[in-house]
Amino acid sequence: MKYYIVDAFAEKLFEGNPAGVCIMKEWLPEEVMRKIAIENNLSETAFAVKEKDGYRLRWFTPGGEIDLCGHATLATAYVIANFYEENVEAIKFQTMSGELIVLKKDELYEMDFPSKMPEKIALTEQMVEAIGIEPAETYLGRDLMFVLEKEEDVQNANPDFSKIKDLPDGLGVLITAKSKKYDFVSRCFFPKLNVNEDPVCGSAHCNFIPFWAKRLGKDEMVARQLSDRGGTLYCKSFGDRVKISGSAVLYAIADILINE
Repeated sequence: MKYYIVDAFAEKLFEGNPAGVCIMKEWLPEEVMRKIAIENNLSETAFAVKEKDGYRLRWFTPGGEIDLCGHATLATAYVIANFYEENVEAIKFQTMSGELIVLKKDELYEMDFPSKMPEKIALTEQMVEAIGIEPAETYLGRDLMFVLEKEEDVQNANPDFSKIKDLPDGLGVLITAKSKKYDFVSRCFFPKLNVNEDPVCGSAHCNFIPFWAKRLGKDEMVARQLSDRGGTLYCKSFGDRVKISGSAVLYAIADILINE
């Protein structure tokens, strides 16, 4: 089975977020896909099977299947557009989060995702100890989201991953702040999924985009994730949907050898 590694939200190699991609003729057993994701040891491995006029898409972390992953969706669209369907302009995915459409616009891949405005919640001492800094505001959606006072606080944050694992709320922990060079910056942590820091997290921007669109009073924004690898996301807010665009770079093509 062919296996691709793609750096998503990257403008050059070794930037952005690497994702594994497997385009298959039929589904493997769920346990096998989970083991492949563990063996790959990337934050996400995407599995897709052709269905009618699109693809069924599933995402697995080393900790199990998740309901939404932006960078692995972008990586899968890149693989399909470059190796499976020449001159394709739109790729339709059926997923746990509903139908997702990716448009190829020159070197950018524009993803249409659900908008998920997080709800404000009370800050606890346990949260402060986990992220290592007292945030200005605290929100909860799928993940815990902390708004910090300034960009440098996001860059310099040193969370305690073991304490994040013990937090009762949220699948992951997101920190964000307004930026001088970009509209906003962020970092994302998912130790509950055995991914301490996600280099660039598209699904987190389903929270960030509606929040910052309302806060900044603008519907089009450029975001930067401040992980060691870093990545740039071009963001648009459209009511109950968000659009997230980025470029991608191919790192490797390999063969996975399994006997299932």
